[in-house]
Amino acid sequence: MPDAEPRLSRILRADFGDEETLLCGCKQTRNGPFCDGAHTNLPEGSPLDDPLSAANRDIPVVTQRDGARALLNGSCYVVSSELAPMTTRGSLRYGYLVSAELGSLYQTQLLMEVTGEASPVVTLGSRDVILFIGSGAGTVTISGRDFEVNATDGVFIRPSEAIQLTAADGQILKVFVLACPLGELGWLEQMPDNFEASFGERVVSVDPAQRTAMGPRYFQILVDKRIGSKVITQFIGHIPPSKAAPHRHLYEEAIIVLSGEGYMWTEDRKARVTAGDVIFLPRKQLHSLEATSADGLDVVGVICPGDNPSINYYD
Repeated sequence: MPDAEPRLSRILRADFGDEETLLCGCKQTRNGPFCDGAHTNLPEGSPLDDPLSAANRDIPVVTQRDGARALLNGSCYVVSSELAPMTTRGSLRYGYLVSAELGSLYQTQLLMEVTGEASPVVTLGSRDVILFIGSGAGTVTISGRDFEVNATDGVFIRPSEAIQLTAADGQILKVFVLACPLGELGWLEQMPDNFEASFGERVVSVDPAQRTAMGPRYFQILVDKRIGSKVITQFIGHIPPSKAAPHRHLYEEAIIVLSGEGYMWTEDRKARVTAGDVIFLPRKQLHSLEATSADGLDVVGVICPGDNPSINYYD
């Protein structure tokens, strides 16, 4: 195999006051002079790290929790959606997984669960919102327009629109809700009639033909600017048994673990991850996700603000 070193994205740091700027040195971009992530889509994929190296063997597993969260370096954490505190409003149960109170600067992520009758009508105000259907089937009503949804669908809600969730008979509809920028829930007495019909496509389903390969890894963009999302990008992906080389991003990221087991690594800590966990990564946080299951990890990622999950910066 040819030497992959010239293809790696190495950090070149430039300080502008208190801001650290990361510049990619990969020289593999298709649209110079700025990196577009092309170096991670080569046949051998992104660089890997050895979890059994001498340095990595010394990194301890975080076993203590702050409530539902295992705390890593910086503001990074792994939160168990099964342990997160939930509030009930009518047929809806909801809880915060990512928020300003938990260290986020740009995004809010909630878990919503509904069964039986339709949920109350809710809005997150004048901001972009993306849903991910974690399990179950049902209907998402967006400002008066009904959309049938199933597990692993992504859904886009335009600013100022409202939503109502209805589970199919006998099912629990489990939905991850992410808003960018930060916002609070607003409860409405009735559904508004302000669906923006010029953006009629709102649901994106998993389609293997749309996958982008990164060596043995792959991902598919679900919701992004193609259907009007200007600041949030949502993707679903697969990680085979392996550990990514430590790297950074310029965006905040929330990763939902759909299946499998592994570890999230930061500078000198690591935390176990399993299905149902959500990983929060602040901007520029050094990290590495390892899949230890024989079948790997299936994940959904949401980046904010950003539109290209391929761009990594390696120390």
